[in-house]
Amino acid sequence: MARFDAVFVGLTILDVAGRPVDAVPEGGGVAFIDEIRMNPAGTAAGAVMNASKLGLRTASVACVGDDSMGDFIIDAYGRMNIDCSMMQRTTACRTSATILPIRPNGERPALHSRGASDELFVADDDFDRVCDARYLHHGGTGLLNSMDQGQSARLLAHAKGKGLVTTFDLIAPSDQTMALLDDLLPHIDYFMPSMEEAAFMSGQSDPDAIAKTFMERGAKTCIFKWGERGSFVRTRDRSFRVPAFKVDVSDTTGCGDSYCGGFIAGLAMGDDLEDAVLLGTAVSGLVATGLGSDAGVVDLETTRQFMRAAERLP
Repeated sequence: MARFDAVFVGLTILDVAGRPVDAVPEGGGVAFIDEIRMNPAGTAAGAVMNASKLGLRTASVACVGDDSMGDFIIDAYGRMNIDCSMMQRTTACRTSATILPIRPNGERPALHSRGASDELFVADDDFDRVCDARYLHHGGTGLLNSMDQGQSARLLAHAKGKGLVTTFDLIAPSDQTMALLDDLLPHIDYFMPSMEEAAFMSGQSDPDAIAKTFMERGAKTCIFKWGERGSFVRTRDRSFRVPAFKVDVSDTTGCGDSYCGGFIAGLAMGDDLEDAVLLGTAVSGLVATGLGSDAGVVDLETTRQFMRAAERLP
């Protein structure tokens, strides 16, 4: 039996978020807000925390600095029963971090400082150890400088060769991102960017046409996270949309990352595609009700209760 249900590789940062922020005070002025929270975040971190809360045996493969921010992330992971034995630490730079002044409507402008995540490098000799799982989630292409030079594609190819199910998310796509994806997509079972990111990269506006762009390059299934519209799913045989749950939005930070964690948890627990998407949707909705990438999610039972009781948006 595999050691882990799912291993999460990639962008892991420290978020410092405050809400609600109407505006930054002029000069050296002070404004009073309701809440400030510090928590692990990022395309891999938001997914692994929520998958762990839902009961999966998880591990993180990430790089943090040899600093207090890195200590905080590893300590938080330990309290969530996330295995940190494959975490890397570097003295070359600080832990990647973001300051998030959350607007009253939940929007999250970000001030990001790149750091240790660019130093993450999973060597070929470590591939078998990383792939001692049923699922491999790779998150953060675009802000993983060392892995973005071809090593991510080699890791994903190895995972598929070992029989793992692979899921993939990215961040901050640019004009160069499609060139990176050409080597990655043939090894990805579930390609999971936001609809906005996917539309930008593909140059298309119709969801089916957007999905076709990536499936022609090798992705098996596309799942596009779509904010209050829920998510759009395209397989080889069909496409469908799963509506979002109606919630009082506090902070949208990490909603897409948490969606991936919930989706992977659903698949790992035996859900079919539609039910796994619905679980990801519920986790994302719960995260939006609090501050931070794992806010609002307690465990699988309370998440299922939320799914049964909450109203769905059109």
